[in-house]
Amino acid sequence: MAEYSPMMQHYLDTKEQYKDCILFYRLGDFYEMFFDDAQLASRELEITLTGKDCGQEERAPMCGVPYHAANMYIAKLIEKGYKVAICEQLEDPKKAKGIVKRDVIRVVTPGTLVEDNLLEEKKNNYIMSIYKQGIFFGIAVCDISTGDFLASQIKETNNFTKLLDEIARYYPAEIVVNEMMYSCSEEIAKIKERIDCYISNIEEEKFKYDIENLKNRYKITDDKEIEIEDIEQKDFALAASNGLLEYIKQTQKIEMEHLNIIKIYNITKYMALDISARRNLELTERMRDKSKRGTLLWVLDKTATSMGGRMLRRWINDPLIDINEINGRLDAVKELISNMMLRGDTIDCLKKIFDIERIARKNCLW
Repeated sequence: MAEYSPMMQHYLDTKEQYKDCILFYRLGDFYEMFFDDAQLASRELEITLTGKDCGQEERAPMCGVPYHAANMYIAKLIEKGYKVAICEQLEDPKKAKGIVKRDVIRVVTPGTLVEDNLLEEKKNNYIMSIYKQGIFFGIAVCDISTGDFLASQIKETNNFTKLLDEIARYYPAEIVVNEMMYSCSEEIAKIKERIDCYISNIEEEKFKYDIENLKNRYKITDDKEIEIEDIEQKDFALAASNGLLEYIKQTQKIEMEHLNIIKIYNITKYMALDISARRNLELTERMRDKSKRGTLLWVLDKTATSMGGRMLRRWINDPLIDINEINGRLDAVKELISNMMLRGDTIDCLKKIFDIERIARKNCLW
């Protein structure tokens, strides 16, 4: 059999490393896809399927999209539940000797979107990791676009039911799990029944229990941002955090410096609501069309900033059960209601504030 051309061989070698992704391979002013990826992308994106000489008797199936419009096509693929690996040219083709150097600079997945035009302003885009060992679970949740990073562990009774409640609380766009969790096909099937999201299996060693590494790189606090002293007792939460951080590093290919605080919370702090209750109550989306209009969030959301909108959504999804915290929140509301001047000044100030959380993430990457 004839050998593949050097360019095509490099494409195949790169694709071998990213088997679960559609590979966007930069050639000049286009990102090209070949073979199975081309046939899949041609169908899903409704673009023309052609062919390219590759050193074999038959031409390789090929389709492509202009590099300046790539985000639009990537968004369509992500919305349909695919992952996209972006293989970029690392040198000027005019100055290259031989084949142009190329490598994957980022893997775009449903849970790792950071582009403003692909995200809802007033809604977090969460990615969750689940670490299972025996009958216990550790979970970690992150919104890369804002830097929010939360973790917890479930070591009680009815553990899987509580896990489903936590998944319903965040409604992640993507879930990564360890091998033991992934091998529990019945539990994975139940998760997929309740939430439509991409589930990836990553190596067990990514979920390492490494306290010192986390403590050196991150501030580990409770949800009131007080540093946790008995961190050794949060072993499952730390393992899930390590797994998620490794996955983010593996897909984003850069250090995410804005991820610097890990908040470990107790799941009993909030009212437990399963996914059926959340849907029937229509807290944040309607059952019929998943829109916001007509929901409790729609009635209450008069927020002036994107950050406020995301916070209100979290508050609705996480009903408090601690009487002191509830009263504290009510006192704050009472203060604003009773002081019209303060309320007006606050609203005027807030209207001038941009989305600091997402802007800060961009500045950390520049």
